[in-house]
Amino acid sequence: MTYKMIVLDLDDTLLRDDLTISPGTKEALMAAQEAGTKVVLASGRPTTAMLPIAEELQLKEYGSFILSFNGGKINNCQTGETLFSSTLPAETIHHLYDVSRREDVWIHTYIKDTIVTEDANPYTDMEGKLTGLPIEVVSSFKDTVTVPVVKALMLGEPAYLKTVEEKLQKEFAGSLAVMRSKPYFLEFTEAGVTKGTSLNSLIQQLGISREEVIAVGDGHNDLSMIEFAGLGVAMGNAADEVKEKADYITDTNMNDGVAKVVEEFILKTVTVQ
Repeated sequence: MTYKMIVLDLDDTLLRDDLTISPGTKEALMAAQEAGTKVVLASGRPTTAMLPIAEELQLKEYGSFILSFNGGKINNCQTGETLFSSTLPAETIHHLYDVSRREDVWIHTYIKDTIVTEDANPYTDMEGKLTGLPIEVVSSFKDTVTVPVVKALMLGEPAYLKTVEEKLQKEFAGSLAVMRSKPYFLEFTEAGVTKGTSLNSLIQQLGISREEVIAVGDGHNDLSMIEFAGLGVAMGNAADEVKEKADYITDTNMNDGVAKVVEEFILKTVTVQ
C-alpha cells in the first residue's frame, strides 16, 4: 500500500514531553513530504497554537493542512483558507457553564486567541503552557461569552473527570460530542464533529481514500481518526483503549514513535519503488 497522507496528533504523539519535535522525527517527516506524502496535524489545540509546528514542518510549502479544535476547524496551510468550521452558540456554552457548576469542575473556552475562564485553576494553566495562549480570568463567564465558539473544556482531577465524562456523554448524546483529550481535559464540540469526521471531509476534497491514510495518536480524542484511517496507529505511550483499537502500535513519543511509522510504512515503500 502507498500511503498518501499521515495525520498526526500533537501532544504526546508528534511532540516530545518538552513540546518539541525530535530531530529524527522531523527528518523523517520532511523526507515523507519530499516523497509526496501529505503531513496533516490534528489536535484539540486552537489553530493559532498549531501554527508554529506547521511552520517548522513547512506545511505551507508542501500544501498541507491543519485540523484544529478536535476537528472543529480545517485550514489550508498554503492559502490560509478555512475549509470547515464548526461552532457552538453562546447559549450552549452558557448551559455547559451551568453543568460545570453542577458537576463541580472548572470550565474554559476560547475567544479569538485567548483562553477565557471565570476561575483560575491548575488545568487551565496547563492548557496555557501547552498552547502558548494567554489566559484571561473574567468576572462573569456568561457575560464574556456572547458569540459562538468552536469548543469548550471542562477540567478536573482525572479519576473524577472520567465519571463526569461518562455521565455527560449520556446526557448530551445526539446534541454534543463529548470526549477527553487528556485525562484532565473534557472537550465539547458540535455533535458529529471529531478528528475522524473532519479527516473524512478533508480527504474527500482531496480525492484520497481512507485506505491511503495513516492516523497516529495517543488519546481518546484520537480514536475516531485511528479507527477511520486505513492504518490506525497508537503510540507506545497511548491509553490502553486506544491501543486496543489500533491496527499497529509504535514506539513512544520520547523514542521517535512517529519517525518509526514513517520509516516503516512510507519511506520504505518509496525506497523499494
